[in-house]
Amino acid sequence: MYFLLSRILCRSKDFFSPGTASGDRGSSPLDTPSPARSTFSFSLLPAQIEALRERLRERGFEMRALEHGFFDGRRSSLVVRAYRSGKLLVQGSGAADFVEMFLEPEILREARIGYEERSDPEECVAHAGSDECGKGDFFGPLIVAAAYVDPETARVLRRLGVRDSKEVKGDLRAIRLSEEIRKAVRGLYSLVVLGPAKYNELYCRFGNLNQLLAWAHATALAELLRKVPSCPRALVDQFAKAPVLERALERQGLSLPVDQRPRAESDIAVAAASLLARGEFLRRLALLGKEAGMTLPKGASSPVLEAAREIVRRQGAERLRALAKVHFRTFAQAAGVVGLPLGQPGVAGSSAPTATPSSCAAPSNGYDAVDRLEAKDSERNASQDA
Repeated sequence: MYFLLSRILCRSKDFFSPGTASGDRGSSPLDTPSPARSTFSFSLLPAQIEALRERLRERGFEMRALEHGFFDGRRSSLVVRAYRSGKLLVQGSGAADFVEMFLEPEILREARIGYEERSDPEECVAHAGSDECGKGDFFGPLIVAAAYVDPETARVLRRLGVRDSKEVKGDLRAIRLSEEIRKAVRGLYSLVVLGPAKYNELYCRFGNLNQLLAWAHATALAELLRKVPSCPRALVDQFAKAPVLERALERQGLSLPVDQRPRAESDIAVAAASLLARGEFLRRLALLGKEAGMTLPKGASSPVLEAAREIVRRQGAERLRALAKVHFRTFAQAAGVVGLPLGQPGVAGSSAPTATPSSCAAPSNGYDAVDRLEAKDSERNASQDA
């Protein structure tokens, strides 16, 4: 009952909307109801899938085998398919009732369909979100993504299972979700892609990771606003003190109200941007691995150091520069293994990334040397704006 009342309250604006231009006050959503949705998608845990299988059998569903899946359950106007990836697909004219009256209260134990506005009223208003991926990874690029989400898009994204990318288990799942997000937001997103060589060059220019992140976020938001000039506001997952990003936004000439919030990935627009960034990072890390002739691990742990040492042994330290962020301590440790002159006093013993004259000598023509700002109508050289 609480969920039903919440839905009515959040959508009450539909029942008080003005009539047509001719003054017809009888026009309302009640006169022309929208057709019920017939397809829903969810991400379920293994225990939830097993519980659902048993409940469907109890309810008289015809259970069939499903290739690459757990089961295909059918009954009259309804098909329920559970895949090994954890994805659940509900289709048919009775899908909406099945989801709201059975799946949510008895299996999911939470209301998702139609209640997004209740759980986060801010999602009733169109806005943008931005987030990054790769700043803590020695290998690979830095990606900053920005996405525009309106109320309808937010509902679609929730049904796709979009949430903070850190909560999405499995790289393949994250890549697939990022592809679905690109379609769901209808191209209203932007990506700032800094390959290792360009990242190293810009890191030395800014001299500080937070300054570089602020520039990249401001650049991504500026590009997104070229696609959606009417965007009323934006939310950014906070990575530094507020003035750092504010100054970068001013240099971009942006007057857009931008909120900065720790753990902002709970917001649907930031969550979408988070997954867009992660998907692009994973794709590009795989491409770098093919170039290097080996799998490049994520993060900055012991396996990463071992991979870096192997690259130095086989191809030399300069090759490592084209694959990694050289201000990480890992670079000095890997190069030092074979006794190469580092010229980086203090880096090898420091746990914090630090720019040095040697690390700033990165070549400007390495992998993805010209940072890409993905957009159909505009591509700019980011180094000219830095």
